[in-house]
Amino acid sequence: MTDRPAPARGFGAGLAFAIAAYGLWGFLPLYFLLLSPIGPWEIVALRILLALAFCAILLTVTRTWRPFLALARQRRVIGIMSIAGVLIYINWQTYILAILTGHVVEGALGYFINPVVTVLLGVFVLRERLRPAQWVAIGISAVAILVIAIGYGSFPWIALTLAFSFGFYGYIKKRVGPQVDAVSGLTLETAVLTPVAIVILVVVAMTSGLVTGTTGIPQLLVALVAGAVTATPLLLFAAAARRIPLVYLGLTQYLAPVIQFLIGVVVLHEDMPLERWI
Repeated sequence: MTDRPAPARGFGAGLAFAIAAYGLWGFLPLYFLLLSPIGPWEIVALRILLALAFCAILLTVTRTWRPFLALARQRRVIGIMSIAGVLIYINWQTYILAILTGHVVEGALGYFINPVVTVLLGVFVLRERLRPAQWVAIGISAVAILVIAIGYGSFPWIALTLAFSFGFYGYIKKRVGPQVDAVSGLTLETAVLTPVAIVILVVVAMTSGLVTGTTGIPQLLVALVAGAVTATPLLLFAAAARRIPLVYLGLTQYLAPVIQFLIGVVVLHEDMPLERWI
């Protein structure tokens, strides 16, 4: 990969897509709170199936089924998208479990670590370059992560799982960007995960029982938009990854945890220990 900057128009659009994606992800915790009392496994299964349905609608509206089917016949593309699907599933499931089991702080830590992982992948794997000011920003971020991790008091398994799963997901999206468009890529990822989602729903139905739709029409309507809520920022992210270097994508990622931080303090009234203020 060359070090030449992306064209101004492509770079500007890519940056706008990245900001939009991370802005939406920043507000995502509010949406998951509205899904209560649906459990974390059921939520992720719904996200997979409804995101696939949403992508199918997009392929129909944009009349792009033919190029999608051409991609779906390529074993290499299926293999790469399967890896991306596994990574995004790990990320989704870990994040939802963190939110609904009282590990919000560690989940937030994961999304502060994630940009550093993304930037380092861009520098050391894709050979992208950082300016001195960007290295300073990454250094400050690394110090902040260390302070938060020490304050958390135990090894941050959840945080590291979130950071590395999405970091490598972004790397894959960057590498396949020129070949696989955003909608086709997400359709393949969710199609690969569909059997997993079905198995999860069957297991949940046979054990604790499915909750979606059992508490009234408002909850059902909120659950049904999970496909659009899931797919839209991922499509924006994929579009951004095709247009801007991974290091810029990584630095933009801080928008999401900052918004989540504000939601935690202002809306959810979470505790703010000294290390988080630092």
